[in-house]
Amino acid sequence: MASLKTQERTKERFSLLLLDLEEYYFEQHIAYNVTSSSKKERKRGSFKVCSRSIIFDPEDLTEPIIKVSFSVCFYLCYLHRASCLEKLGDQTAMIEANLQSRLARSSFDKNCFQNVAEKPHMECEVEMVTPLVSNPGHVCITDENLYFQPLNGYPKHVIQIKLNRVRRIYKRRHCLRPLGLEVFCTENDFCSDIYLKFYNTADRDEIYYYIATFLENHMTEHTAESYMLQWQRGHLSNYQYLLHLNNLADRSCNDLSQYPIFPWVLADYTSAQLDMTNAATFRDLSKPVGALNKERLDRLLARYRGMPEPRFMYGSHYSSPGYVLFYLVRVAPEHMLCLQNGRYDHADRMFNSIGETWKNCLEGATDFKELIPEFYGNDFSFLENKMSLDLGRRQNGSLVCDVVLPPWASDASDFLQRHRTALESQYVSEHLHEWIDLVFGFKQRGSEAVAAHNVFHPLTYEGGIDCDSIEDPDERIAMLTQILEFGQTPTQLFCTPHPQRITPRFHNITRSSSINSPVSELSPVSQSEDSSFEDLTDESRKLAWANMSNLTRVSSHKIHKDYNRALSSCLMLADGKTVACSSWDNNVYVHYFYSVPYGRRQDTLMGHDDAVSEMCWFDDRLYTASWDSTVKVWQCASDGSSSHKRSQCQLLAELEHDTGVNTAGLSPAGTLLVSGCKDGAITIWDTSSYETLQQVHCHAGTIHHAAFSPDSRHILSVGADFCMKVIDVQTGMVISTVKAEEEQRCFCWDGNSALCGGQSGDLLLWDLLSSTVTKRIPAHSGAVTAMWMNDLCSTVITGGEDRQMIFWNLQS
Repeated sequence: MASLKTQERTKERFSLLLLDLEEYYFEQHIAYNVTSSSKKERKRGSFKVCSRSIIFDPEDLTEPIIKVSFSVCFYLCYLHRASCLEKLGDQTAMIEANLQSRLARSSFDKNCFQNVAEKPHMECEVEMVTPLVSNPGHVCITDENLYFQPLNGYPKHVIQIKLNRVRRIYKRRHCLRPLGLEVFCTENDFCSDIYLKFYNTADRDEIYYYIATFLENHMTEHTAESYMLQWQRGHLSNYQYLLHLNNLADRSCNDLSQYPIFPWVLADYTSAQLDMTNAATFRDLSKPVGALNKERLDRLLARYRGMPEPRFMYGSHYSSPGYVLFYLVRVAPEHMLCLQNGRYDHADRMFNSIGETWKNCLEGATDFKELIPEFYGNDFSFLENKMSLDLGRRQNGSLVCDVVLPPWASDASDFLQRHRTALESQYVSEHLHEWIDLVFGFKQRGSEAVAAHNVFHPLTYEGGIDCDSIEDPDERIAMLTQILEFGQTPTQLFCTPHPQRITPRFHNITRSSSINSPVSELSPVSQSEDSSFEDLTDESRKLAWANMSNLTRVSSHKIHKDYNRALSSCLMLADGKTVACSSWDNNVYVHYFYSVPYGRRQDTLMGHDDAVSEMCWFDDRLYTASWDSTVKVWQCASDGSSSHKRSQCQLLAELEHDTGVNTAGLSPAGTLLVSGCKDGAITIWDTSSYETLQQVHCHAGTIHHAAFSPDSRHILSVGADFCMKVIDVQTGMVISTVKAEEEQRCFCWDGNSALCGGQSGDLLLWDLLSSTVTKRIPAHSGAVTAMWMNDLCSTVITGGEDRQMIFWNLQS
């Protein structure tokens, strides 16, 4: 862990870890420790003035550091400056007043600017947060740099971060209050460059939004839903996704009470070989650690039922400073000593063996801890005692040294590699959403948490107590101490079930998924199916979308008379020769069928009480959406072989809605229908039973268009609110929202990219994973209102308010 491991180890032994909770180091002076009248007994060193104590650090490294609390020290005279500390009255209030007074009397030293031409934007008092430590000072932000200057000049006179190097910034909840800001100059590292705690939220927010303007993607603030879409579609690994969720949930490696949480994913630490094709090798991710052992859970539930309110099932948390340092003691011994008053834990309670630790998490009466990111990283130093620390001797006589690894790991590096492979395995990919529901999602709180046996002490939850309402300073610090030492539950990111990841279509796991989709179309394809042709088609589609920016106009046709209204929908029928169009005509509600070579009208179908907004077609069934609040299902069959013969259409069903239906679309297999209404609601229907599967109110206004992804996992919708929404079909969750600069009226998409028709008349090629427009193609002189794409994604037809139909092809 970089923030703990790489702190400079200099000859000076003083560390901020010597201070108590909410104690601050102010200044230092050269001094002598005089133990007698003899000059030989005068020991030179550094005298530190802190808010709760004084510390003498001798130059002679064989001499101990002396710390004296103000509670037993009334005054002291020291060399070069005489100071008399009177007897303390209200010590805590005095400390806070002293700190604020020192901060107010000082300001950022602008001589520290790297460039004389730098323009300061803002300066305020803050504290820099590192594990178990807060260091007060001033932050100053300019048009080039972010600076932090510690009040005490420790460990550096000034810390500088170039704003053009910043890649990510996060608002943080610190000590249960929205005062933190964390800045990263890397994309994927979970250790930040600086963590600042402000004294008011307004200052924090102003600096946050100022830094955001320097980020390349500052227009798009990443959300849990946007990362979810990338993870679902395989663009983020399980490891990367969990890091992002931890970041969004206020977990930071600078705050040990909110350290990033990762799950135990394996249950086998005894076999000589690790069999990842056997589901029994893996931990049940649908249950918290405390519920994995039924006998222990029964005892905990019996106690829970007899407990007065507020009740909790587990007396300890799955993440706390003690648990983090339990794992990291070999690389951060000074932090463990700070937390445990200068002593290591008993040797038999140390992190001795991975297998023993897992067993204790299953069987221990009070041990329910999860893992930390280091177990899935590349640095194995936390598993080895490279500093030769004296960590004690166990009852069996053995010394505590390196961590004992499972038999299936040849060394620490091999263990991490196999552990990471397990995290990215098919089984974990199929079940990780269940663990996310427990830690970050809808099973974290309330009745769902009770049903999932996932209830912890009330003090661990955000909003469980308002520390600012505690007037007595000492009582408030005592409460904060209890909360910070006990651990905190992450900020809740999801309030509905988390969607499952989209995994490959092969099955080699012997235990079936616990998620049973209500939609048969979402089930994986059988391995025995010959999919060579399908794979070839998929590759052709991928190639087409990779070259979609090369879309070229082939021809255009004016298809309505000047007095008629614009097209609402167009599509090509199965014969490959006929284009069907519907119009907004408000006198006659029609579908015009055009023969592409001849351009004649073949049939007119009247069947709604208001404008027909969109059509979709599968096999012999035609679905027509209308502003009369219905989608009608027709069975259409030709009465002759000629394409010029009249079709016969019979009404099969009417799907009722609350408001006018503006769009409708079918899944590739035709088993699902999506409809979008004027009130901003999306409805998903089963086309065999015509029953509603999901209804999601996701737009603030009319939905212009909605369509399934090729794998039927997601629906993309665009609306009058300028938003593009991605919805998970299985759960109904909105997993991505993109705010565009103009209304997107229609589109075709492949699950990752979308070709949209804009209000301006242009075609816009969107990368939905990065929420950016990668290409703008001039097309119509009015809004693009309809779009169709062939199965190989190589031909596109668009219709617009300019009454033009334009044919497009991909050019190599």
